[in-house]
Amino acid sequence: MQLSGPAPCDAKRNYLLVCLARRRAAINPPRVLLFLLKFLGRLIASTPEPILRAAVQVLGAVIYCLPRRRRLILSNLHHAFPEKSAAWHRAIGREGCRRLIETGLLSLATPFLGERRLREIVALSPALQAIYVEHARAPEPTLICSPHIAYWEAQTAMPLAVPAAFPEFGIIYRPLDNPAADAFVKGSRERFGMKLLSRKEGFAEALKILRRRGFVGVLFDQNAGLQGALTTLFDRVCSTTELPGLMAEKFNARVVGIFPRRRAFWRVEIDAHVIPHDGASDTVTLALNHWLESLLRGDENLCASWLWAHDRWRNQDIPEKRFRLEAKRNLLAADLAARRLATLPRRTRLWIRLPNWLGDVVMALPLLRAIRAGRPDAEITLVAKKQFLPLLESWAIADRCHALPPQGLGYFFHFRKLRHEFPDVWLLFTNSLRGDLEARLTGCRQRFGLVRPGKSRPLLSHAYRVPADYAERTHHQLELWENLLRHFGLAAPLDRSPLSASSQRISTDQRIALICGSENTPAKRWPVAHWRALIESFPSERFVLLGTANDRSITDAIAAGLDPRRIDNTAGQTDLPAFVAQLRAARLLVTNDTGGMHLANALGVPLLALFGPTNPVRTGPVFAVPFRILQPPGCAPTGGGNLADLTPATVVAALRELLPSPRS
Repeated sequence: MQLSGPAPCDAKRNYLLVCLARRRAAINPPRVLLFLLKFLGRLIASTPEPILRAAVQVLGAVIYCLPRRRRLILSNLHHAFPEKSAAWHRAIGREGCRRLIETGLLSLATPFLGERRLREIVALSPALQAIYVEHARAPEPTLICSPHIAYWEAQTAMPLAVPAAFPEFGIIYRPLDNPAADAFVKGSRERFGMKLLSRKEGFAEALKILRRRGFVGVLFDQNAGLQGALTTLFDRVCSTTELPGLMAEKFNARVVGIFPRRRAFWRVEIDAHVIPHDGASDTVTLALNHWLESLLRGDENLCASWLWAHDRWRNQDIPEKRFRLEAKRNLLAADLAARRLATLPRRTRLWIRLPNWLGDVVMALPLLRAIRAGRPDAEITLVAKKQFLPLLESWAIADRCHALPPQGLGYFFHFRKLRHEFPDVWLLFTNSLRGDLEARLTGCRQRFGLVRPGKSRPLLSHAYRVPADYAERTHHQLELWENLLRHFGLAAPLDRSPLSASSQRISTDQRIALICGSENTPAKRWPVAHWRALIESFPSERFVLLGTANDRSITDAIAAGLDPRRIDNTAGQTDLPAFVAQLRAARLLVTNDTGGMHLANALGVPLLALFGPTNPVRTGPVFAVPFRILQPPGCAPTGGGNLADLTPATVVAALRELLPSPRS
């Protein structure tokens, strides 16, 4: 007869579970945390100040040396104070880390410091004393708004230094996740008369205190995320909490900005400024930001105490929303009006690596316009080949243009040095390991690009993955790039209007322009004999032959024996700006599939494009300008034909239809 009961393996498992449960009960994480808080607090409170000062120096240096923390600090300082030197940024950053440690040590020690010691540490400025005296004489609802300046928690000891009777004072705070530790911290901060109000449950009590004409304190300079209002701080778009403004408007409360000013190690004077406002919530929200910015700009001591290591500006860098501004409310127009600015400052550093071919660079222009519209706060830097810079600068679409360095040993070191530019996001139109490595070396945190099926781009931080069923041959390249940007939040429509309206183009030239060569593929070139036949079919017209030095042999063969008064052969004799001027001057352009075709299309020049082996569906003109595409007989819409089969008679007939009347 077999007795019922657990199998030997089950019994062993149950025994182990019981032992584990007992061990967990013995080592209770909440109790351990509370023990550590009390142990460290007592230890720090009893440690001589010289030792604490030495510890602050060491620990502050350690914090500053953490790569990600240091880069965030220096990036924030570089954005806020671009006019300051790198040495100044480093000095403020190091001092800020030391003060962060100093503040943390004081926070741990405060529960174990006596009143006498705390009175030595905390003093009130005459301005703050006057505010308390005035409130005792004539109470009114008062909001005490504090930024993240070192020693901010020392404000809980203010009752020890107030000359008049201390008013009812509630501080809205974020409770700790550990209930035991939270109860300990809350009790230690409330022992002098302050009342801590949980952000989760204490808002109702805060409103009651204001209704009773008391004080309510709130930290106002944290990143409010998508629930906040879009404002600016140090000319950068950020999200700001509207809580102080809403409470000030509801109770017509006085608003006071309060801040600790470090005088020496564990010696602080708490100062305050009354913030003027008209009672409207938006006015208060903006005024607090403006006051904080003015405070930090005007006092290096306070600047070094502010928490530059927090993510104050990182609410608008969500990858899926990167190319648009989005928040619960948008106060940017009111902010600009208050600052008397006509346009939004451009402080979000967006670097765009453009393609290596002229045609692709030109095709990207509608996307660059859309990015500018979607992120008017972006300082756009275009990274491209040196020869493209005059063209890019003439577009006036970017704030800066950065030339690729010459190939050689110093090529990638050049991008390493760009780490000191602190780009915020790097968009790659290229699809190469070299381009990805360029972006990675700059230290840019967000690097966007597209990844085709079966490919890998591990150096990108975020990627748009092209769907496996996406047939690129049947979609324009611009559409694929647009999908990339839409994936990262672009919402603005594409502007396909040409760079120059017809009224802006040069109107004195009567010539027809011809681009007869092709930089990269001989099969894309219409035969020399066909070009000569085209020219001879229009004996009363004047022509200009355009191209690079590599096209000169072709243009020489075309012009040979023809009337030089009708043929101006300029191939290889012009730089890019002169080439642009000649295109603008032309009545019409006849061209192979080249970068010049796209450039003429962008300039508003009517054109006749000859496609053979290449795919006009994918790489045809994109701007809203009259153009016509011709392909050889029997050629598929996606290309693959022999351009030599496209007869001169077909091109002549199309040119007669498209050719505008001569200008008067």
